[in-house]
Amino acid sequence: MMRSILYTLPFFLLVHIHSIQAQDKILSKEEAIDLALENNLDIRVARNTKKIDDNNASILNSGYLPTVTAIGGGSIDVQNTEGQLASGDVRTADGAETRRYNASVDVNYTLFDGLNRRYTYKSFKERSQQSELEVRQTIENTILQLFTVYYEVARLTENTNNLGQALEISKERLKRAEYQFEYGQNTGLDVLNAEVDINTDSINLLNSRQQLRNTMRDLNLVLNQELSNQFLADTTVNFVPGLQMENMHEEAKLNNVRLQIVDKEMIINEYNVKAAKSVFLPTIGLTGTYGWNESNNNSPLAFLIQNTSTGVTGAVNLTWNLFDGGRGVTGIKNVKIGYENQELLKKQIELEVERDIRNAWDSYTNALFVLEVQEKNLQTNQNNFKRTDERYKLGQVTSIEFRQAQLNLLNAELAQSQAKYSAKLAELQMLQISGQLLNVDF
Repeated sequence: MMRSILYTLPFFLLVHIHSIQAQDKILSKEEAIDLALENNLDIRVARNTKKIDDNNASILNSGYLPTVTAIGGGSIDVQNTEGQLASGDVRTADGAETRRYNASVDVNYTLFDGLNRRYTYKSFKERSQQSELEVRQTIENTILQLFTVYYEVARLTENTNNLGQALEISKERLKRAEYQFEYGQNTGLDVLNAEVDINTDSINLLNSRQQLRNTMRDLNLVLNQELSNQFLADTTVNFVPGLQMENMHEEAKLNNVRLQIVDKEMIINEYNVKAAKSVFLPTIGLTGTYGWNESNNNSPLAFLIQNTSTGVTGAVNLTWNLFDGGRGVTGIKNVKIGYENQELLKKQIELEVERDIRNAWDSYTNALFVLEVQEKNLQTNQNNFKRTDERYKLGQVTSIEFRQAQLNLLNAELAQSQAKYSAKLAELQMLQISGQLLNVDF
């Protein structure tokens, strides 16, 4: 009874795995990138931030346009009035009512504000361009995160297939051991060892499948999809040919997004320094008003019963803050210190980028060397297992030696798969630092 359970558990497990793989469709790298660019929440937030900065950099927020204000009002005044005429007669007016109405359109325009408006507008323009770079940075980080998870799905897919094949080999070995035991060609110990190895392979396969499902959920999270979506990853890996350290270093100096962002920040701070100096210059403004006023008075003592007037008023104003208590000077000093800090930060980022690109290149070349070694090791273990399998069928090696050759092959397959995807991720990290991640085919 125990032996039948050992048979049926791996069998139904494999049937379940193959049925899932048959139903799932392959999620290509291009489709994964398209889904991430469209759905990833971090990218969508970055793009919305870019829209805000674009709005701030528009002419409507520049201060170059005039302001137009409409004003209207009305009042009622009721009074008891007593007055004496030149003839000596006294007249009274009880409840005399006076109604007044007014309306005007005011236009205000700043002709000159000490160049503060000019440099602030330029600063907004630079900030809009910097925001575009930040969107690119978010996209690069998201794509790197995407492929970190995507290739982990691919690696676990290969591992699951290899573990499934190992389980099939162990099942065949158990059948052979049982036949040999029935015909008295070995002891029951070989059968027990084969059963133990089947249980071990089954557990390893179950754990691999669980890791694969968990990693698929991680990938669905990056893609902002239903976490229950099932798919197959493309396990083919192509490396970018002709990469050279000198070229990568120069590309990083020119195209690294962190350096480009800090360059924009330097320009913005330079404009902030110039805008702060506007406190020393005057402000010249132009105002214009078109107004209408009407007054109605029913008092018999009033000189005018109704009065209506319209007119246009224009004025030029000059304001020069000769001394503001030192706040302007303090502000300029602080802005200059901020600019100096930005220069220091730029130097720090330049050093970090140079370190990162050199480390990334070393990691990339080392990973390629490890991959080459693991591929040779896999070929050696494949040949060794093939020969061991032939000799095992002829009874020339023991089941323990056969199992060791099987494990060596499995470990070589897993190591080669790990090395392949580690090398590709090292390449992607180097391309990101050099600013070329979005310019290559994946």
